[in-house]
Formats: sequence, structure tokens, C-alpha cells
Amino acid sequence: MDTAPEISGIRQIAITVGSVDSALRFYRDILGLDFLFSAGPDLAFLDAGGIRLMLTTPQGAGAVGANSTLYFKASDIAATHSALVARGATSEREPQLTARMPDHELWIGFLRDPDGNLVGLLEERLS
Repeated sequence: MDTAPEISGIRQIAITVGSVDSALRFYRDILGLDFLFSAGPDLAFLDAGGIRLMLTTPQGAGAVGANSTLYFKASDIAATHSALVARGATSEREPQLTARMPDHELWIGFLRDPDGNLVGLLEERLS
């Protein structure tokens, strides 16, 4: 019986953009999504009906308009990442603390699917 931690619903989607400022004006000011926070000049986060939308400039192999990342919620990110790698997933980056928020810590790790697409694991640990 497999008792490894499981991933659940999509929590965040990343969209690779040429300019975070221009994209923010579109998604916030034109589409009306609620602005959540920025994490530097190349990252902005909005709320799309409970799913966080991350606007980012190309990171690593990303290309504007040709790269999006699904982030799945994980209850124990380290154990989940390890279990999925043990099942055959390719690890891109071990889970690490990404941001300290007022009420929680944001931990993110990455895997690659068979086509090389980035798959994120995300845990929000209460402070």
C-alpha cells in the first residue's frame, strides 16, 4: 500500500511575460484580478478566484508566451517531492523556503515531466 503524501488541487499558475509591469496592468487593471503582492521587480502575484496567478519574466529555460507552470499543493513538500522522484519524476530543484509571508512560509520545489515541462510543488506552512 502506497502511503506517500499526495498532491492536490492547483494552487498557482505561472505565466511567462516580457514585462511584469505591462502584464500586471493587463491582468489587474483590465481583467480586474485582485493584486496580492510582488516579490521583486520580476514577480507579481494576483488572485484568480482562489488560484494564484504568478507573472514572471523568463527564468532558466522559460520563453515569453511559450512557458507556463502548474503548481500543485502539497501537505508535506519534502516528503512529496522525494516520493515523486522515487516514483520516477525528474527533480529540477529540491523544495526550499521561497518567501516569508505575514501568516505563513511559502515553500516551493520543482520536477520535470517527460517532455521537460516544469511542474511545481507548493506548500504554505502556517507560521
